[in-house]
Amino acid sequence: MATVPAPFSADIKAFIEIFASEIADANAGIFAGAGLSVDSGYVNWKELMREIAAELELDVDRETNLVAVAQYHLNERRNRTRINQKIIDEFSAGHSHNENHEILARLPIGTYWTTNYDPLIETALEAQGKVVDVKHNVRHLKTTQRGRAAVVYKMHGDVSDPENAVLTKDDYEGYFRDREPFVTALTGNLVSKTLLFIGFSFTDPNIDYVMSRIRVVLHKQPKQHYCILRRAKREPREALAGFEYRRRQQDYFVKDLSRTGIHALMVDEYSDITRILRAIELRYRTRTVFISGSAYEFGAWKPDRAGRFIEDLSATLVRKGLNVVTGFGLGVGPSVIAGALQEILAHPKRRSHSQLRAFPFPLNDGSTLGRRDLYRRHREIMLQGAGIAIFLFGNKRDDRGRIVLAEGMREEFQIAQDMGLQCIAVGATGSIAVDLSGKLSNSVRTRSKAFQKAFAVANNPASGSPAILRSVMTMVQELSSL
Repeated sequence: MATVPAPFSADIKAFIEIFASEIADANAGIFAGAGLSVDSGYVNWKELMREIAAELELDVDRETNLVAVAQYHLNERRNRTRINQKIIDEFSAGHSHNENHEILARLPIGTYWTTNYDPLIETALEAQGKVVDVKHNVRHLKTTQRGRAAVVYKMHGDVSDPENAVLTKDDYEGYFRDREPFVTALTGNLVSKTLLFIGFSFTDPNIDYVMSRIRVVLHKQPKQHYCILRRAKREPREALAGFEYRRRQQDYFVKDLSRTGIHALMVDEYSDITRILRAIELRYRTRTVFISGSAYEFGAWKPDRAGRFIEDLSATLVRKGLNVVTGFGLGVGPSVIAGALQEILAHPKRRSHSQLRAFPFPLNDGSTLGRRDLYRRHREIMLQGAGIAIFLFGNKRDDRGRIVLAEGMREEFQIAQDMGLQCIAVGATGSIAVDLSGKLSNSVRTRSKAFQKAFAVANNPASGSPAILRSVMTMVQELSSL
């Protein structure tokens, strides 16, 4: 029987809330170490240096300074051809990004730092259709990729240029001379953004120096950053005294990290890292609400009443700090935009234009099949960053002038469910929303009593507009606090 994972600590729950907010405010960044790529089959530093050490008749498991081992090899061979080939062999293509890469790539995080040589971060971002600006040498820092969605700073180089990869003592000693712009850029991000260190051991002398320098510049009050570390565990056949010693080491290490502004989030298993990233993605997505709707006519609703209801709903969502996404559906989209903009413009210091995103459907003069494929891709893009979807009305006029159900809304409902969004269908608005609310009735039984009551009100045509709005917001509030 599968083991149920332990609930997150209060410390980790608070971090998830904080980091999701930082992502929403475009203030989040990731610093990835070798541990992020291990699940994809790439080696860590110790395994990279195992054969190199063996050639020197050294046991890599007994060495604590692997940078020194690389330097010893260079000293003996007088060139780094063997090391370069090892980098190429171990970090060339052939590995797939893992779930952690995929979650990070889906989130709108624009800044990535890594000491890894592998290309997994950038390929994961590209798989999400994002333009990536990769910088692995100083020349790259002088230019900007047009339309970039993310910047990946590979401060120790890339597998495509192993000769200039940072690996030996010579490389580290000359880093601040040869790659000083990377230090400047990292310093700026450490001051302005909130970074999450993942798979990073903090044994890198460059990072230690930069963090210490920032602490001094900020008068010993550095900005808060986070890292995820696994608690020391007793290994099979390990003596109790040895384990206790390692645990004390880790305790002192964690306290020293806090001195430089890095708060350690302690987990029991490496799989907990993936659970935390999933929770961050869910928390971020539930801050964004997609409003699906189409109405050539409003049935029992008068057009003015329907317009005011949609505007009030959109404005209330923005007022609560949520983001609103619309596909600019017939009869509904303009009211969604009007309501959100009224709230944003009325409170410019508290609201942001980034809280409203509109995705008008593209024109297509091609075949019906081509149009369907185009519209489906467009709907998937619209829903990609949302966590909640609200469905209103749902009718249109066909080519013969008849009023029919809007099947595009049904497709949006199915896409939303396939993507894991939480759905709310307001059956009281009629048309296809009635059908969709019926599909949700079974799942509603697992919700709170307050949610069930709100669902009933939102699906009762006799309910007044204010009551329906309150009920929808009750359901949104419960879903957005998951």
